[in-house]
Amino acid sequence: MYKKLLEPISMETKNDKTIAALTHLSALLQYFIPFGNFIFPIIIWSSKKEKSELIDHNGKQIINFQLSLLIYSLIFVLIAIPAFSTAIFSSMDWTEFLNNHEFFWNKINYADNVSIITIGIISVLLFFILKIVEFFLIIIAAINASNGEKYNYPLTINFIK
Repeated sequence: MYKKLLEPISMETKNDKTIAALTHLSALLQYFIPFGNFIFPIIIWSSKKEKSELIDHNGKQIINFQLSLLIYSLIFVLIAIPAFSTAIFSSMDWTEFLNNHEFFWNKINYADNVSIITIGIISVLLFFILKIVEFFLIIIAAINASNGEKYNYPLTINFIK
């Protein structure tokens, strides 16, 4: 009798765990459908959030994680584009470029722009590392959700509480 009282009571059904895992995995549709990482988790979460606390929690987590990654990605892009643009166009003779309609890679002064180019390269590398980490974290979250656990992504800003 005491043994039954100590066992955790799981109110989550197998179906709830599967839906919670699919909510995470649906974010991977971004590789096939533009903004699929937002559209499908929002659809799944909003249609099933009242049914289960597990689905509600995991749905909020994946949406917050994707919104956070969007912000981090925009920051990296907003650093990289001006850095590379400055490095490329700062030493260019615009009259020669406009008259010849050719881009002269040999006219770029790399020595004077090493720090700017380095900042741009670091931003691009951080962006790709972020996308690789995102892929693995989504898989980890889906596995945890399929086991009935409430997974919290690291470095996530909680927009939806």
